[in-house]
Amino acid sequence: MNSAHGTARPVQVVAVTGGKGGVGKTSVSINLSIALAERGRRVVLLDADLGLANVDVLLGLKPKRNLADVLAGACGLQDILLDGPGGIRIIPASSGTQSMVSLSRLEHAGLIHAFSDIGSVMDVLVIDTAAGIADSVLGFARAAQECLVVVCDEPSSIADAYALMKLLHRDHGMQHFRLLGNMVRSPQEGANLYHKLAQVCERFLDITLLDAGHIPYDDMVRKCIQRQRPVLLGAPQSRAAAAFRELAGRVERWPVPAGPSGHLQFFVEQLLDRAVAG
Repeated sequence: MNSAHGTARPVQVVAVTGGKGGVGKTSVSINLSIALAERGRRVVLLDADLGLANVDVLLGLKPKRNLADVLAGACGLQDILLDGPGGIRIIPASSGTQSMVSLSRLEHAGLIHAFSDIGSVMDVLVIDTAAGIADSVLGFARAAQECLVVVCDEPSSIADAYALMKLLHRDHGMQHFRLLGNMVRSPQEGANLYHKLAQVCERFLDITLLDAGHIPYDDMVRKCIQRQRPVLLGAPQSRAAAAFRELAGRVERWPVPAGPSGHLQFFVEQLLDRAVAG
């Protein structure tokens, strides 16, 4: 069925970002990945916070190797894939992996090859980016087909999300983003949050901000994090878990490019193209 290179099938690539820390971005990445896996998708979650191993910490995983070992040629990408909860697989990219900008040309080629190798084992690649607007964050967001911006209803989160989108639009020509309200107190608050940002984006940035819905505030999320369990598995009947399942249903309906840009190799080449240009 699959081609020898594993890149003949389109792979959906979603970067989860937020502009600032504390908005629940990693929790969204993990629970969205598990919800997609529940729907029969083969999901790989890339922990792309290149300084802090957020995914590992939240799930209590202790990877022996990470992306730095792949770049050094010590092993292949499939050798570092971890079996995560709920049937997802995780690429740990932590502890001292430099920004993509500082990779050598040999490492660039190695990374493209490594991702080509695992293209055949996934339908969706979810990328948990670092907080802030570092080069690596911009690179991952720009290379992905979809950029899911996680935001809370507080001024600093809204300002940081806006600054991130402005930068990606101005410097990288990105035209559309999807906004996810997180930890919202009511459906009305979620709707207001989206409209607030959408109006500003339309007026000042000339970009399309699409509504990806919202995740309600739910104390079970915090309790599950303390137990190092995703809320989808630790409290499957909770309001937050139901919202993550709804989000996964929407993500499944997002269009995946049919041409070369729908392939995993295109994502990696875009990622590295940014690094070379920078």
